[in-house]
Amino acid sequence: MISLVFGILVSACFCYWGTSAVAMALLSLYALVLLQQNFSASMSYMTMTSGICSILVFLSVLLCFLAIVSTPSEKESSYLFWISILGLILVIVFSSPNLVFFYVFFEASLIPTLILIVGWGYQPERLQAGTYLMLYTVTASLPLLALLVWRGLSNASFNMFALLQLPLVGSGFIAVVAYGAFLVKLPMYSFHLWLPKAHVEAPLAGSMILAGILLKLGGYGLMQMNKCFSLGGTGWPTTILVSLSMWGALLATLMCLRQVDMKALVAYSSVGHMGIVAAGVLLERTWGLMSATVTMLAHGLSSSAMFCLAYFTYEKVHTRNLPYLGGFLVAYPALSFFWFIFCCINMAAPPTLNLLGELMVVPSLWSSHILLVFVMGLMVFFSAAYNMYLYTSINHGALSSYCTSSSPLRSFEMGALFFHCIPLCFILKSQLLYF
Repeated sequence: MISLVFGILVSACFCYWGTSAVAMALLSLYALVLLQQNFSASMSYMTMTSGICSILVFLSVLLCFLAIVSTPSEKESSYLFWISILGLILVIVFSSPNLVFFYVFFEASLIPTLILIVGWGYQPERLQAGTYLMLYTVTASLPLLALLVWRGLSNASFNMFALLQLPLVGSGFIAVVAYGAFLVKLPMYSFHLWLPKAHVEAPLAGSMILAGILLKLGGYGLMQMNKCFSLGGTGWPTTILVSLSMWGALLATLMCLRQVDMKALVAYSSVGHMGIVAAGVLLERTWGLMSATVTMLAHGLSSSAMFCLAYFTYEKVHTRNLPYLGGFLVAYPALSFFWFIFCCINMAAPPTLNLLGELMVVPSLWSSHILLVFVMGLMVFFSAAYNMYLYTSINHGALSSYCTSSSPLRSFEMGALFFHCIPLCFILKSQLLYF
């Protein structure tokens, strides 16, 4: 893991100082060699979290690097500083075996995120978005702090691996408190209102990191709570939360069909995908955990790329409203090509990694209740519908009269989108060989 982080940081430094070709070569090398080993390890030994930690550390550093690459106009030292601090905090969260450190840095990730939204957001509503973000996440996580302290003191250890060897007879109340903070962070439907507001008001780097990494803190936290408190798989809290996650994900998918803001549509699609992650982790079955891991990685890369595309499209028209867009297939074919690729990835078209994640969760849902499989089928259908709606609204039809004269995709923009694709394509190839 140390060599992975060091290599990507060196790549980021090379890119920042101008030698982008060397940076991209180094980044490709680490993406192709080290990520393959870590991903295969997590798929083979799903009961251990070291492989999942390595994947999420890689995702954190990679997306922080790509966030800087995608916004070269923002070269303020404070802007780069807060992105770097956020990346460092996320690496510590995913690497810490101590419950207290995990909680402290889990909460600390809110500070740089809030500063990015308030400091570099686009509209006055960014203050309201920051308030929603803090209130939802902090309120839900304060009861968790008391629970973690009680668990650590009662067993004289805050080490996650030690607590794994000390099973706990949990109650429904413990399950609700332990899961609550992470289901809000994920977010689960009905606790998701902070997410669209934060995405719409955040700058590009904030949206990329928020969708690509910070939401994964919720899924990772659920995995850790299952191990530390011996939760998941059975009991009325799990049944209720899994049902809410799947039905909520379906409702979020339907809400995507009525969105007119590009960023809001992508944000609501994240709620739908994270519902699958929550269901897979809460059911605590092998296929469900594998599905959650694959979906977190695939969604982290695809949603970040779609926010990049939304920003690059906004630069051409200076609006995010879909009724004012259209005809980009004629004016900007390269941009339309990337829209097509990532809309296909986001709708889980074969043979993408998203499809693998969605298929893996079906056995776990089937073992819980067959009705959940029916809900999953509806989600897949409407996911294809809203992605087709998004793609055709932007790229088909006559060229919008609101489209101003602009340059095609620049080299750094194409590079950022291309390097979102590389891990997805390479991991897919390695997993086809693995199975």
